Amino acid sequence: MIKGVIFDIDGVILDSMSIWEKAGEMFLKNLGKEPEPGLSKVLETMSMTEGALYLKGKYCPDMDVDEIINGVNRAIEDFYAHQVQLKEGVEKFLEGLRRSGVRIVAATSCDRQVFERALARLNVLDYFEKIFTCTEIGAGKSKPDIFIAAAEYMGTHPVDTWVFEDALYAIRTAKNAGFRTAGVYDEYSRDLWDEIKKVSDIYFERLNDVREFLEKAGLLLD
Repeated sequence: MIKGVIFDIDGVILDSMSIWEKAGEMFLKNLGKEPEPGLSKVLETMSMTEGALYLKGKYCPDMDVDEIINGVNRAIEDFYAHQVQLKEGVEKFLEGLRRSGVRIVAATSCDRQVFERALARLNVLDYFEKIFTCTEIGAGKSKPDIFIAAAEYMGTHPVDTWVFEDALYAIRTAKNAGFRTAGVYDEYSRDLWDEIKKVSDIYFERLNDVREFLEKAGLLLD
């Protein structure tokens, strides 16, 4: 059965992963510092606060955490505000869920001031009852805290709550915490797609068939 859905934003709702591949590197280069090879993979599983602490420890000991977070956010805010687009089929998918009576929230590693302008510009912000961020929760998605908080807000049990994610580590976190999981393909997770398909309860190349999801999740549209 399905009573609630928790959506990741980057790579699931927004076609935005390209900027996150570069955000930390862009920030450091703006400071005249050379980032280590593979920095994006190091930061991938971290919340903004955790990532800022890493950058502070390795590159910016004289900067405080908030200053680093603000610097990274400035490097990506223009992209979200003016350029980023929805992933294919997303608005129709969200509308189908809403018409079916399923509760919809989001859980993201992105900071609020970055994504809210994009979701409002693209006319999908109102689909979400509430959006939870890893920074505000205080833990990245290697821990289940954000998913648990989202389910508690909706009043749904994990077994009746689906988590839509494009990141393998986040899918594993949600699944290990008892949630149902839907893997969503993104170009930036293509190397892990085969594993994502194995781990997820259901998977989507693109979010273009809400009826198929509702049927497999045990809830049909009228």
